[in-house]
Amino acid sequence: MISVRNISKRFGAREAVRGVSFEVRPGEVLGFLGPNGAGKTTTMRMITGFLAPSGGEAWVNGYPVADKPVEARRGLGYLPENAPSYPDMTVEEFLGFIAEVRGYRDVEKQQRVEAALAKCILTPVRGQAIETLSKGYRQRTCFAQAILHDPSVLILDEPTEGLDPNQKYVVRSMIKEMAKDKAIVLSTHILEEVEAICTRIIIISGGRLVADSSPADLRRQGSLEDVFRRLTTTADTQTAGRSA
Repeated sequence: MISVRNISKRFGAREAVRGVSFEVRPGEVLGFLGPNGAGKTTTMRMITGFLAPSGGEAWVNGYPVADKPVEARRGLGYLPENAPSYPDMTVEEFLGFIAEVRGYRDVEKQQRVEAALAKCILTPVRGQAIETLSKGYRQRTCFAQAILHDPSVLILDEPTEGLDPNQKYVVRSMIKEMAKDKAIVLSTHILEEVEAICTRIIIISGGRLVADSSPADLRRQGSLEDVFRRLTTTADTQTAGRSA
């Protein structure tokens, strides 16, 4: 489970995230929406412990991220946007390296690698260097490292960005399958992705949370695109007015 309470982040005079609060429980796929520069990635980095908040707190599985980062990260898988890897390693070598970093050895290490390869449909390219893979396979390799330790919480930042329709379908299917017993936060600006995967939607704009609802409830107010535009345009205009 994820719990975020009144979290905020300042970069100098600019307040990128302004008192955002929400929870995500097992079985939920939370679509974290917002225009570019809204504060989505900053919020996700604070939840994962890669960025210290200026105020507020985040918990993962009951552990405060700021005070107990190791314990919090044990149950967390993170797929950042433009996720890094080692291009000269094969897929299997890279996942084996990640398994060792997480403390797995011998039989358990191999079992973890095999499970990740199977879940992310990477077995056909397991012996191939990452630098030779298509973008879709590279993204799935990075996804595999995020789930290798079978975390109960997944944070996914733009997981299908730049993929073709077939590759998007594979990644979305993987997320749906894993959502049965995990709490998942999916940051994206692709509205069709939210409608295809998410059970709940949060919209952030100007660093503030402007909506927290189910896709069905939001659609009662109009198309998701229209609702998104109305909420984010209003929030951005209000923020600009306060900053002027």
